[in-house]
Amino acid sequence: MAKIIQWFPGHMKKATRDMEEKRALCDGVICVLDARAPVATFNPRLIEIFKGRPVLYVLNKSDLADNKAEKFAAMIEKQGKPCVLLSAVNGSFRRALEKRLQLLTKEKRERAESKGITRRFRYVVAGIPNTGKSTIVNLLGGAKRAKTGDVAGVTRDVRWIKCADFDLLDTPGTMPPFCETQYLARHLAYIGSLNDDILDIADVAAQLLGELQEICPAALAERYGIETGKSAENMRENMQGNTQEGENAFTSAALLEAVCKRRGLILRGGEYDYDRAARAVIDDFRKGRLGKICLEYPERYENVRF
Repeated sequence: MAKIIQWFPGHMKKATRDMEEKRALCDGVICVLDARAPVATFNPRLIEIFKGRPVLYVLNKSDLADNKAEKFAAMIEKQGKPCVLLSAVNGSFRRALEKRLQLLTKEKRERAESKGITRRFRYVVAGIPNTGKSTIVNLLGGAKRAKTGDVAGVTRDVRWIKCADFDLLDTPGTMPPFCETQYLARHLAYIGSLNDDILDIADVAAQLLGELQEICPAALAERYGIETGKSAENMRENMQGNTQEGENAFTSAALLEAVCKRRGLILRGGEYDYDRAARAVIDDFRKGRLGKICLEYPERYENVRF
């Protein structure tokens, strides 16, 4: 696979500086991760910026993830960090999230009350692009206060949002300057945290199919006619020991060809329309049409400190 392009545009650098300047005003941090790829969407730099502030980890889009996301949440909690699974587009999660925020700053509230001080508490909502930060702001604000979208980079500026009895600092998605492995970088491409326009979309879709053949072969067989059975077993054998580092020995392009055949995506001259097939596969994954999927395995990341 071609090397994933690192995406760190100028507005992210500015947002990082703005967050550093406003750090002293924040009482706590809502660190938003995508439940389908919790490790790939974790940016240690954001935690470093707000070092010393209590952090609530939110595994958003949990409605699109399988039970491995629950195991990641348990892992984070075991490290002594509060964590909650939610779907920010579902208003029923609002009250539970508000309660977790109150617990996050419980000690600060009690100290303020003991001194007779009444004040509004402030939380920064931080994370990488397209994890649903602005949707969480809208969930807590009770209205469409922040601009949202299905593509990365909708929010461009740092700004305060007033909620019922607290304030939120809405921030642009901020990528780490580099990704640790190409395996994790690809996960950012799959979920839409990288701008599709800078990627070889057919290459990305082929690699996604390769990983999904290991995770949910039955879903691929049903939707695209991709074989399970022996071909899948051979593929998994080829992937053993290599998947985490992103070196897939199987020719994933064959999987994309199967999608072209099933959908009849053939160009003049008999060539496959890889681009249309790729966009269909990626759209199916992002919208949950292949079922609930978490791309990462908790047991492989026991040494990751959130």
